[in-house]
Amino acid sequence: MTGRRSRRAAPRPIRRILFIKLAEQGATVLAYPAIRKAVDRVGRENVFFLVFQENRFILDVMGVLPEENVLAIPSGGVGRLSVGGVRSLARVRRLRVDAAIDLEFFARSSAILTYLSGARVRVGLHGTGGDGAPYRGDLMTHRLPYDPDQHTIDAYARMVDVLDIAPEDVSTSLAHEIQVDDKLPEFSPTPEELAHVEAVVRRELGADDYSPLVLLNPNASDLLPIRRWPGGRYVELARRLIDRSPKVHVAFTGAPGEAAADALAARVGSDRCCSMVGKTTLRELLVLYCLADVLVTNDSGPAHFASLTPIQAITLFGPETPKRFGSRSPRSHLVWKQLPCSPCVDAYNNRLTTCRHGRCMQHISVDEVFEMARRIMNI
Repeated sequence: MTGRRSRRAAPRPIRRILFIKLAEQGATVLAYPAIRKAVDRVGRENVFFLVFQENRFILDVMGVLPEENVLAIPSGGVGRLSVGGVRSLARVRRLRVDAAIDLEFFARSSAILTYLSGARVRVGLHGTGGDGAPYRGDLMTHRLPYDPDQHTIDAYARMVDVLDIAPEDVSTSLAHEIQVDDKLPEFSPTPEELAHVEAVVRRELGADDYSPLVLLNPNASDLLPIRRWPGGRYVELARRLIDRSPKVHVAFTGAPGEAAADALAARVGSDRCCSMVGKTTLRELLVLYCLADVLVTNDSGPAHFASLTPIQAITLFGPETPKRFGSRSPRSHLVWKQLPCSPCVDAYNNRLTTCRHGRCMQHISVDEVFEMARRIMNI
C-alpha cells in the first residue's frame, strides 16, 4: 500500500541455549567460561548440555548447570548408543531451544545433532574444506572460522558472543576483542570425602605423614597415545624426588584397569611410592588432588581437572600445543619443547598424525621436570 513502509521483522530473542560436547571432559572444563556467559545471558535454568553419559562427571563437579539440564547419551554398544541418542534428541526438540552451540572440532556427528536440535540459531566451527579443516556443509547458521592460534577458551566464548550477530557478519566479528572471565569454580570436597581418601592414601603408603605428596599420571587418552611421556621417565622422576627428600612420597594415578601405571609404581622400588590406580572414583581423584602438592601429567583430562583444585599441576605437551589447550590456572605449569614438527595434531587433520616416534615427548627431560617439581615444593 502507498505510504506504508516495509518493515523487517525483529529477530526473536534467544531464551534457551544448548551446548553439544559429547566427549573429552578436559575440553569441557575449557568450556566453563562460555557456559557462564550463556548462564549470565538467559539464566541457569535455560542452558542445557548434551554429552555422553561417561563424560558428564565434570559438568556435575563444576555445578554450573542444574543436573536435570545435562542430557546424557548412554553408551556401551551401537544399539544402546543409537536408542539413547534418539531419545536425547527427542527431549532436546521438546525443549524448543533457540540456539545450539557445537563445541566439537569439526565432528560431523555433533554437527548433525546441532542441525536436528530444531534450534533456529546454530553455531559451530567452520572450514572451507580447502584449508585442511574437514568440511561440515551448511548445517550451521553461524559458521565461525576456525583459528588455530586462538585458545580454546576464547573460541568457545566467542561462540556465545556471535548469537546476536547476523550470519553474514560472523567473519568480520573476529576483529572485535573478546572479553572472557576465565576463572574456574573451586572443587570443595566434604570433610567425610577428605577423611576417606586420606585414609586410603595412608593405607597404600603405609605412612601417617605422607607430605609432600607428588602424583604422577603416566597415561593419556587411548585416542591419542602419542601424548604419553615415556613410562621409564616417570619411574626415574619418582626415584629422584624420593632420593631428594626423606619426606617426599609419590603416588601413581590412573583409571581402573590401567595396569601400566601399576607396573611403573612397582618399578620405582620404594616404600614411599604406591599406586592409586583404580582405588578412587573420579570424584575421589579430585579429592586426592586437594590432598597432594604436585601433579605431573601428560596432556590429558587430569590436567584440566587439577585446575579446579589447589594442586600445582605440571603438564607435558608434545603433539598438541598449550597455546590452544593449556590450562590458564595460576597453578598450571606447562612444558612444551616447540619442535618444528609440533603441533602435529590439530583440527586440520582430524587429530591424526603419521608420527610414530613421539620425539616431542622424548625431548622433555627428567632433569627439567624434576627441577620444576623441586622448585614448586621447595625441597
